Amino acid sequence: MTLQELEPKLLSLSAADKLLAIQVLSQSLGHTQGIEQTPNVCGGDARIVNTRIPIWVLVDAKNCGYSDADLLASYPRLSAVDLANAWTYADAFSDDIESAIARNEAA
Repeated sequence: MTLQELEPKLLSLSAADKLLAIQVLSQSLGHTQGIEQTPNVCGGDARIVNTRIPIWVLVDAKNCGYSDADLLASYPRLSAVDLANAWTYADAFSDDIESAIARNEAA
């Protein structure tokens, strides 16, 4: 299938299915883009590139019942691609994310 054949099908998906498609495509790249870590920014936790939004904050919100649509509404600077990158990162580094959530809850 070519991209030209796929495009109308992708555009006809619901918003939720589009987010899932982005996540699948992002995961298929084999690495996480759009995520950065800097020692003195957000405590060195992984975050969305060019923001101060740590991945663990997004994961914790999702664990509390927030949907991707809720997160996009709450964080207007984020895009669906940012969330897909965050979920890919969280899956790959789940121990780090759980540790960051636990540190925050203990604080």
